[in-house]
Amino acid sequence: MARHRSRYERLRRRLVSIPALGVAAFAVTVSIPLWLPVVVLVDLARLRLRLPLARLMCFGVCWCWIEVAGVVRSCQLWAVGRSLDERANYSLMGWWSGALMRALAITVGVKPQIDGLEALGDGNAIVLSRHVSLADSLLSGWVFATVAGVSPRYVLKRELLFDPCLDIVGLRVPNHFLDREATDGSAELEALRQLGSSVGHGSVGVIFAEGTRANDRKRARALEKIADSDPARAARLSGLRRLLPPRSAGSAALLRGAPGADVILAWHIGFDGLDTFSGMVDKLSKPLPPVRFVMRRVPRSEVPDGELFVEWLDEQWVQMDAAVDRSLSNPG
Repeated sequence: MARHRSRYERLRRRLVSIPALGVAAFAVTVSIPLWLPVVVLVDLARLRLRLPLARLMCFGVCWCWIEVAGVVRSCQLWAVGRSLDERANYSLMGWWSGALMRALAITVGVKPQIDGLEALGDGNAIVLSRHVSLADSLLSGWVFATVAGVSPRYVLKRELLFDPCLDIVGLRVPNHFLDREATDGSAELEALRQLGSSVGHGSVGVIFAEGTRANDRKRARALEKIADSDPARAARLSGLRRLLPPRSAGSAALLRGAPGADVILAWHIGFDGLDTFSGMVDKLSKPLPPVRFVMRRVPRSEVPDGELFVEWLDEQWVQMDAAVDRSLSNPG
């Protein structure tokens, strides 16, 4: 019964999202002569000489057509009986993330620098990553699937299934779309353990350990909540300035499923403040800071279990926070 319900929900969602995507792509393209001069004038009227609104809108056009192309290519795989071919779907994922990164480079000027690419090796690792905007999810997918050629198994929020390409291809390969409103947390953790069990040579499991995009308000609220139940942990994490306190349960579940996998700690700079539309416009009004993606591999023998894992993860997060803060304070 659950499988039929899931299939029905998927069909209902795609009957809305895919036609909406096609309409949006067509409408925004044919109306370029109308809206582009308007947004340029709005930018100039507000003395935003770098035209951030116009550039964001141009990226939106690119996103629409890359999504359309992704949906078409996913349908082609289905038509030739390769919809369940994991390698073909990861190849499509690599093309999709690469195309979106090229679009970001052309319209917005994002040109990432990758440090520690060798940490990925031949995969067989669980990646615990910083999260600050939707763009960094794309950045990590590009690094893993396109640059390094490893197959990422993501833990993502369920709401992202309204993106047609993530909905179609993301459900064909090993990923878990987390239901953050689920009443049975044990079922979600078991799903993460099973996802971890699929990690091996040539693949990595990826989780954004903070659980949501970081900002100052969320950080203060999270630390207050921790202080109510665990004052010692709150004191341990009280110095965080850039990251949110990590949520250890999901990371631990992934690691339980992959007992032979190492841990990769990943952080990045350049997308801070891009978690809202107004934040994007504000950031693009000025010269963009360098975008860096940094990874460090930790052998599994150095990663403890149980309560000691929580303390270890907190310690790694404090170190990562300090590295991010130094990099943001001295971006050059």
